[in-house]
Amino acid sequence: MFSGALRTLLSVAAAMLASAPALADPAIVYSVGGKFDGSFNESAYAGVTRFRDETGSAVREFELQRDAQSLQALRNFAGRGHAPVVAIGFNQASSMAEVATQFPNVQFAIVDMVVETPNVASYVFKEHEGAYIAGLLGAMASETGTIGFVGGMDIPIIRRFLCGYRQGAMAADPDVSVLFRMTGDTPAAFADPVRGAELARTQIRSGADVIIQAAGGTGIGVLQAVADANVLGIGTDSNQNGLHPGNVLTSIRKRVDTAVYQSFMDVRNGTFEPGVKVLGLADGGMDWVIDDNNRALITPEMKAAADQASEAISAGTLKVHDIITDGPCPFS
Repeated sequence: MFSGALRTLLSVAAAMLASAPALADPAIVYSVGGKFDGSFNESAYAGVTRFRDETGSAVREFELQRDAQSLQALRNFAGRGHAPVVAIGFNQASSMAEVATQFPNVQFAIVDMVVETPNVASYVFKEHEGAYIAGLLGAMASETGTIGFVGGMDIPIIRRFLCGYRQGAMAADPDVSVLFRMTGDTPAAFADPVRGAELARTQIRSGADVIIQAAGGTGIGVLQAVADANVLGIGTDSNQNGLHPGNVLTSIRKRVDTAVYQSFMDVRNGTFEPGVKVLGLADGGMDWVIDDNNRALITPEMKAAADQASEAISAGTLKVHDIITDGPCPFS
């Protein structure tokens, strides 16, 4: 049926296919707090789920109990040939840099920090842009003229969020009072919902009737305290509107899910590119959520103001102050 030459060619092709390495499964190392933290990690998990559903591929996962586990987890995944190996959270940056150097032929990605190694894609976000929308909506919704902010670990990313929140609030009400507290100075500050609730209750007693949480798992406690007091909270990272319907004004999503999914797909499709990828409102890297859980809380005027601000920020006609590049926050 086939000539000798054609049979030889087919045999060679079959041998090449049989010996080709299987497409490596991606792997992910979640930050402290677990993949079901209702916030930052859970957004990453949504990206994992989307990838699994669309491709049918497996994903290896590891949930850190403490930061010291990061180095070994990343090294184990890289040594077993998984790609990309994705780290969630700034606290894994030093481990990522070390392991990426040890495995120069493995593709890596990190979310929320820049690692300057030739085989690492670093996804960072313009948190201040999303925070501006939160502050704008929060001040418009407030009946007391006092709104609150509970942050996690006291680091530049959270301070940047706070400044954007203040700027947006003052755009809606120049006389607004913004109360703020950080939970702590270690990564554990993102995994302490009891402390988050305590800080929120203190702000509520001081008159705050809208409080945003920028605190990861700690923020779950903030939103619980807000609901208990029947005031309003603002969620972050993932869509938290459904946690306490009617008491969560909106959620400012950091599209960690998109970053995770894209890093997986880039390696799968052979289009992986290392370097820094900065995602904001214009890129779909930040957004705010209206759904059935909060629709009644968002007036037409609020939606129009938020949409207008989002468009202006995306177009570059409205600049939100970034403390990392622009210096100390001028809004207080």
